[in-house]
Amino acid sequence: MEKFISLTGIVAPMDRPNVDTDAIIPKQFLKSISRSGFGPNLFDEWRYLDHGEPGMDHSGRTLNPEFVLNQERYQGASILLGRENFGCGSSREHAVWALLDYGFRVVIAPSFADIFFNNCFKNGVLPIVLDSSTVSRLFTAVETTPGYRLTVDLLAQRITMPDKDSIAFEVDRFRKDCLMRGLDDIGLTLQHTAAIRAYEERRRAEAPWLFTNLPE
Repeated sequence: MEKFISLTGIVAPMDRPNVDTDAIIPKQFLKSISRSGFGPNLFDEWRYLDHGEPGMDHSGRTLNPEFVLNQERYQGASILLGRENFGCGSSREHAVWALLDYGFRVVIAPSFADIFFNNCFKNGVLPIVLDSSTVSRLFTAVETTPGYRLTVDLLAQRITMPDKDSIAFEVDRFRKDCLMRGLDDIGLTLQHTAAIRAYEERRRAEAPWLFTNLPE
């Protein structure tokens, strides 16, 4: 997992509550478990005017000119601004994979669905919870200022705006450490490789019958 320390990026506004995971990545794209290649299908049903299917040539599809991510001013955005209950619906981890593959490393919203929130941390995306009034002020700033950028500093737990004013945010200490070190669940497990090997060797000596016909 890629480390997250700080990021300065363009902000894209997703001004609707209850954005669910089926909207983030529709169900027909869930066949792959490679964690990559989902970016072109992020918000597929809102982003395109035709119906998308896996394996399609997206370069020939018709874009919806009204959809926010298709607007020139938000190209290259790496921070997504959302409303209440972002990431609700099914527990599909593909939703976070699609956001990450598109280029988003931060999602800011007043609240998140619990499973989506957890999946973000496990895949290198930082979900930030801010109160509704602060989020509304950011929406106004983004919509009135083309190319609006924020700097997100995870170490300091602060968001800095173009006028140098800043907003503090909370994050769980353990999750913060994992993001800054680039450790997902597998990475955390591998931190204990020596202890795992020692345990396996001890068990092999204590109960050799459990390891009969197993590959070395």
